Amino acid sequence: MNRRLLYLFLIVLASCNESQENLSNAFFSGEIVNPTSDYVVLYKGDAIIDSSALDKNNMFSFKLDSIEDGLYHFKHAPEYQNVYLKKGDSLLIRLNTVDFDESLVYSGKGEEINNFMMEVYLTKESEKKSITNYYRLEPKDFSRKIDSLQKIKLDLLKELDVEIHFTEKELEIAKADIVYSYAKFKERYPFKHKKLSKDKKPPKLNKDYYAYRNKLTYDNKDLTYLRPYYEFMVNHFGNLSYMSCTHGCDIKDNMAKNHLHFNKHKLKLIDSLVIEKELKDNLFRNVAVDYLLKVHDTQENNKIFMEVFHALSGDNRHMAEIDDLYAGINNIQPQKKIPEIELTNFEGEKVSLPNISKNRKTVFYFWSGTNRKHLKDISNRVKHLSRIEPNFSFVGINVKTDQDDWKSLVNASGFDPSYQFRSDDFEQLTKTLIVYPMNKCIITEDEQIVDAFGDIYKSFP
Repeated sequence: MNRRLLYLFLIVLASCNESQENLSNAFFSGEIVNPTSDYVVLYKGDAIIDSSALDKNNMFSFKLDSIEDGLYHFKHAPEYQNVYLKKGDSLLIRLNTVDFDESLVYSGKGEEINNFMMEVYLTKESEKKSITNYYRLEPKDFSRKIDSLQKIKLDLLKELDVEIHFTEKELEIAKADIVYSYAKFKERYPFKHKKLSKDKKPPKLNKDYYAYRNKLTYDNKDLTYLRPYYEFMVNHFGNLSYMSCTHGCDIKDNMAKNHLHFNKHKLKLIDSLVIEKELKDNLFRNVAVDYLLKVHDTQENNKIFMEVFHALSGDNRHMAEIDDLYAGINNIQPQKKIPEIELTNFEGEKVSLPNISKNRKTVFYFWSGTNRKHLKDISNRVKHLSRIEPNFSFVGINVKTDQDDWKSLVNASGFDPSYQFRSDDFEQLTKTLIVYPMNKCIITEDEQIVDAFGDIYKSFP
C-alpha cells in the first residue's frame, strides 16, 4: 500500500473511532489513479446522495450519516460500479481508470461482500464469450451449462458466509446478483438459438426450463437498481411478450414485424405484473426509449404508442424525458425543416443548421474526440463517400471535445475544415436531433429533412 493510501486509511480509521457512539454512520473513501473526472458521485438508485471532489492526491471521501443499508453505486465519469454500504462500514477503495473494474479493490469494514460481488462480476464478464457459444446447444445441454456456472458462485457464497456471517440483506443481494445474471441468459436463449440455428421458430423447451420463474419477485425495492436484476427483467418481458403474442394474439406470425403491437403488449404485461413503482417506471422507460429510438415507426403509430404509454404510466418519473424524446422525433420527420440549432465553424463563427444545408444536399454526421477508433473509422468513411457521392456535402458535427482539441483532430484526420462544425451544447443537440447511435446521419436537401435516422455506413453504398 503506498504512502498516500496508508495515510488516508489511517484517517478513515481515526474517523471511525471518533464516531463509535453513532454506529449509523458509514465512511466511504479512496484513491483514483489516472482520474478521468474531478469528482466521485455516490448514488442510491438514480438519486444523488453526495459528491466528493478529488483532492491534490486524487483522493475522495464520504461521511454518510444515518444511511440505509443496501446497494449504492458510485460514478467517476464515465465509469461507474456498485458498492454495498451498511451502518458502521468504513470502506476504502483504490482503482486505476485504465482498468477500472479489474483494478478495483475494497478494504476495511464492509470489504468482504463488495470484493465477493466484484469477483463475481469479473468472472461473469470473462464467461460471456463461452455463453455465446452455448446458445448453439440444445435446451437441455444449455440449461445444464448455465446451472453449473451459477452453482459454482452460489457454493462460493455459501462457503464465505460460514466464515464471514453476512447480514440477511447482504446475502439476499449477493445471491440475487448471481441468480438473475444466469436467469437472464435463459430468457435470451430461445431467440439466440433460433437465430444461430436459422430455425423458423424458437426451440421447444421442457416444462422445467423456466423453473426459476417460480421464485421470481416483481416487488423488491432492494433489487430495483441491481444491474443483473434489471437486465433480467428487460429480457424477461421481451420473452413473455413474444411468447404470449405468438400464441395468443391474432397477428401471430406477423408479430415480429408489428412493432407497435409488440411494444403495447409489453407495456401491458409490465403494468399487470410489476408492483415495485421505480422498477415499473424504469421498465416502462426502457420500452419507450427502445421503441421510439430504434423502430422509427410512422408518426401515427408513435402517437398511438404514446397514448397507451400515458394511459398506463401517467405518473412515470421519466415522463418528461419520454415526452421530450417523442417531441424531438416528431420535429425531425421527413419534409420538415431541419431545426434552428447553432454550431460553431472553424473560424469561431456561429452558423445555423438551415444555413449550412441551404441550396444543397447535405449529410450531417457526428463524431467525438473521446472515441478515437470511431473518429478514424468515420473519417475514412467520409473520404470514401465524398468521392462516390459528389452531389452531397458531408458535414461533420463534433461533440464533447474542447475547441483546441477539436481543431487538432480535424487537421490530423484529414477533414476539410470548411465542412466541420462544433456544438457547445451536447444536451440540446442530442435532444433536438436525437443523436443515437453515433453512426447516425441526417440527410437533408435545401434545409428540408429527407431522412433524420440514416446511418453513415448503411444509407449509402
